[in-house]
Amino acid sequence: MRVTTHGVGRASRSAYDDRVIETEEAGRADLPARDAASEATGLRSALAWLMVVGGGIGILASSILTYDKLKVAENPDAALACTLNAWVDCGGVVTSSQSSLLGFPNTFLGMIGFAVVVTLGMLLLSGVRLPEWFWVGLQIGVVLAIALITFLQYTSIYTLVRLCPYCMVVWTVTIPLFVSVTARNLRAWRPTWGFSRFVSDWTLLIVLLWYVAVLSLIWFQFGPDRLFA
Repeated sequence: MRVTTHGVGRASRSAYDDRVIETEEAGRADLPARDAASEATGLRSALAWLMVVGGGIGILASSILTYDKLKVAENPDAALACTLNAWVDCGGVVTSSQSSLLGFPNTFLGMIGFAVVVTLGMLLLSGVRLPEWFWVGLQIGVVLAIALITFLQYTSIYTLVRLCPYCMVVWTVTIPLFVSVTARNLRAWRPTWGFSRFVSDWTLLIVLLWYVAVLSLIWFQFGPDRLFA
């Protein structure tokens, strides 16, 4: 009887050990999935913070530009705090026709657009999972925004030959918002594309190179004599 009991005990321990091994193997097999989920959560959180902080900065810069435009409209001789010299001159930019492409100040679009971005970012931070049509709308928005600021960059640098510091703040936050939102959507919509992986893996580098490109255009057009006059 004791032999039988020992045999049953050994069999039970063996079965228990097998279950432990299977559990450990299953856990190891799930590691890539858990790592991927953790990475996705981190990327979503980073994007949400970028939307909240970047959008907030964009609202502030757009609001200041709107105030300056209204101030100059009332008094063309008004002195603006962001006018540093003949070349770094907000007044020369906000009074141009390019600053009101649709018949009203472009800054109105900025305030509305950045407010939407901040709202969506806060929803993401609170754990809300946005439906894909939200992301489609946001993608359309950032594409239009980057197209607009690219046009305004060109006109500011080469047509008006004037730089507006607060406009440049808007440029600075719009570029990473465009790249980051696009990277997120490419991961979600076309995960197998090599281009999707490239944009996702090198988002920061793309943003930095974009900054370098814009700064280079400014430097070669204006030079230190104009920028620091």
